Amino acid sequence: MGEQYVVGLREIDRTWIADAGGKGAQLGELTRIDGVLVPDGFCVTTAAFRRVVAEVPGIDERLDELACVAPDDRAAVRTLSAEIRRTIEDVAIPDDLAAAITDALAGLGSDTACAVRSSATAEDLPTASFAGQQDTYLNVVGVGEVLRHVGRCWASLFTERAVAYRQRAGIDHRAVHMAVVVQRMVVPEAAGILFTADPVTSNRKVASVEASYGLGEALVSGRVDPDVWTVRDDAIVTRTVGTKRFAIEAVPSGGTGDVPVDPGRRSRPSLTDAQVRQLVRLGRRIAARFGRPQDIEWCLTGDGFRIVQSRPITTLFPVPGTDDDTTHVYVSVGHQQMMTDAMTPLGLSFWQMTTPRPMAEAGGRLFVDVTPMLAAPASRTGLLDALGRSDPLIGDALRTLLDRGDVVAPVPDDGPAWTPPGGGAAKPVETDPAIVTDLIDTSRASLDAARRELRTKSGPDLFDAIRADIQKLRRIQSRPRSMQVIMAGMQAAWWLNDHLREWLGEPNVADTLTQSVPNNVTAEMGLALVDVADAIRPYPEVVGFLRDAGDDLVLARLADVEGGTVARQAIEGWLDRYGMRCVGEIDITRPRWAERPGMLVPLILGNIANFEPGAGARRFDEGRRAAEAKERDVLTRLRTLPGGEAKAAETRRMIDRVRTFSGYREHPKYHMISRYFLYKQALSGEAARLVDRGVLDSPDDAHFLRFDELHDVVRTGRVDRALIDRRRAEFASYQALTPPRVLTSDGEVVAGSYRRDDVPDGALAGLPVSAGTVEGRARVVLDMAQADLEPGDILVTTHTDPSWTPLFVAVAGLVTEVGGLMTHGAVIAREYGLPAVVGVVDATRLIVDGQRIRVHGTDGYVELLS
Repeated sequence: MGEQYVVGLREIDRTWIADAGGKGAQLGELTRIDGVLVPDGFCVTTAAFRRVVAEVPGIDERLDELACVAPDDRAAVRTLSAEIRRTIEDVAIPDDLAAAITDALAGLGSDTACAVRSSATAEDLPTASFAGQQDTYLNVVGVGEVLRHVGRCWASLFTERAVAYRQRAGIDHRAVHMAVVVQRMVVPEAAGILFTADPVTSNRKVASVEASYGLGEALVSGRVDPDVWTVRDDAIVTRTVGTKRFAIEAVPSGGTGDVPVDPGRRSRPSLTDAQVRQLVRLGRRIAARFGRPQDIEWCLTGDGFRIVQSRPITTLFPVPGTDDDTTHVYVSVGHQQMMTDAMTPLGLSFWQMTTPRPMAEAGGRLFVDVTPMLAAPASRTGLLDALGRSDPLIGDALRTLLDRGDVVAPVPDDGPAWTPPGGGAAKPVETDPAIVTDLIDTSRASLDAARRELRTKSGPDLFDAIRADIQKLRRIQSRPRSMQVIMAGMQAAWWLNDHLREWLGEPNVADTLTQSVPNNVTAEMGLALVDVADAIRPYPEVVGFLRDAGDDLVLARLADVEGGTVARQAIEGWLDRYGMRCVGEIDITRPRWAERPGMLVPLILGNIANFEPGAGARRFDEGRRAAEAKERDVLTRLRTLPGGEAKAAETRRMIDRVRTFSGYREHPKYHMISRYFLYKQALSGEAARLVDRGVLDSPDDAHFLRFDELHDVVRTGRVDRALIDRRRAEFASYQALTPPRVLTSDGEVVAGSYRRDDVPDGALAGLPVSAGTVEGRARVVLDMAQADLEPGDILVTTHTDPSWTPLFVAVAGLVTEVGGLMTHGAVIAREYGLPAVVGVVDATRLIVDGQRIRVHGTDGYVELLS
């Protein structure tokens, strides 16, 4: 059977994307839904496009040239895309194809005006809408004009905006083909857009309708103020009537034109409330058919609504699944862990096995359901206090929901008071450094035992051993003594800040008092990499080699360079202690520094350029001396106050306590990530063996299976490849999403605010986490490997986990979009004495790279100076 060039819409369904494009497949599926009216029409398939484009002279050379153009080279994109587009428009449609289109038009009525619409294969997909990237032509009259506009639609695959969109999305131009939908033109009384989920709040239970007179082009192009309704549970919640001075209508000779609206109708709603509710009910049926919220274009004619397009709303963050119809409230785990990137299924399953609290998944991220704790007064206060102290935006979002009273139903106050992980009001622990030493030694011994055990296991036995070892890890992480030490350090810092603010009027004193504390393994990591630079600096050939090294075989190739043996020993020594870490380390599938040592090279070179020999030790000593000086200062000032000797004595005890215990705060995660690396190394061996047996195509296929699923694959030698492909595609779509701090099971994203009146106009508010004020050049860094920092720069980024610590050594201040008082970035900023403000919403967008800024780490805001 030959290629099908023309197919009726009613013969098409959602599986036809490769032949009918996204729009065509969606429209064909719509015709199959009872009660949904779609204008009659047909689709000129991608087979016709491929046939015609194959005849375009020099098309392959032009596409090769276009593929080499950088996405930000707008002039080159504009020139090349225009050449390709003109060439395709000039190609004649073959006679047999023209005849097939003409025959299909006859079925609509030879003199019928048509809408001719592009339908690309990478359009209207669940993971990418590509809305507005290709062309649509309305009220096209006559066979000759329809044929001409079909060619224009083909060519619109190469509009400048479409080419730039694909380049940014990393989509090969050759991988996208164009179909064309031709439909009977609808001349509507009103038209507009229906979002079956609120596009502002993302609430799946709230629909939004926008409408205006005439064709919907005036509304879509933003040329008129539409009428807007929001609807929940078939009830209209809000109604805004726009002033509609003109409408776009079809012109008898073809095309469209502006028509003034009678003054008496301009301020009348273009739909009745009953029509709005009817439209929303129709939209709910369409969304149910496609299994996700939809962005629907509609027209109203005398006999009802016509649906002319339906596409998924791709910007909505997915919703955690629930087993009941009540509304649940979720708090982001990533915002607490300073890792808001999407995680792979294997990474998610490991984190869920490791942590004691049940966690829900959505969009490749994890969330904790806090609904029961918010509902019970006994637990609510503690929860809000702890989360509000850690991240004020989370705390405010939760309070906003509670104040509304329409989400969380209160329950009788018969539950226990909420306490944070670790026990909250932990039993007192004596201030003794030996306690910390014992905890660390016990963890190290347990890690060594796990290493010996896992070395002997393979196949299904390995999975049993890992599962058993995770239980040991959980016991290590939740040791009462360990939690007591962490809480003692935190509570001592809070005590110092609260009391010294009250007694001396000085805020955030603990930030200085906790500089250069002992046993902070994360802070030590950054300074140790400065020591690596010291070992390499005397060997200029090694430095030159590292500048040119561009791969992860750098260590093996160092032996051929003078001084290379010394350099390799220094780097490997550092990796032996810290090589299990990496950016996004809570996802076990992320590449570790030990696996990708090339990632360290820019950091080492930066340290060589920015520091003198011995800078690491000096930095630690400077912090320690600053803490000692601050201790002497506050104790001296306290002794001059009424009851000063007693206040000074208690303060000295708290300073001793915070310096003894606060460094240990970083160790449990270091131990967990060390154990994760053992698991990863073992599982990587299993994945490699599966590839050798032909079960997996590549080792990273294993990342898209959960732990139990991978266990089954190892045990049976069988895998669902379609499942891996689907999850890989989902993960790619999740990476483009920004997770909310607070999310409901209705899909509503609840954003908090700081509600402060002490922030200067134009400044960006955030959470003060490390005291001091610093002014400098902002360096906006989204990828640590691309960081180019100089002394005095201020690091601005989305979030930092422990892997970013080596960069902290080189900067003068820190600004992040995500963070809290006790997250790792805040702890290390205080350790290094860096003024820091975290939780600054959209900091990486509002602060321009190279801009001069001033960070107020004591008061919690950032001033933009240039």
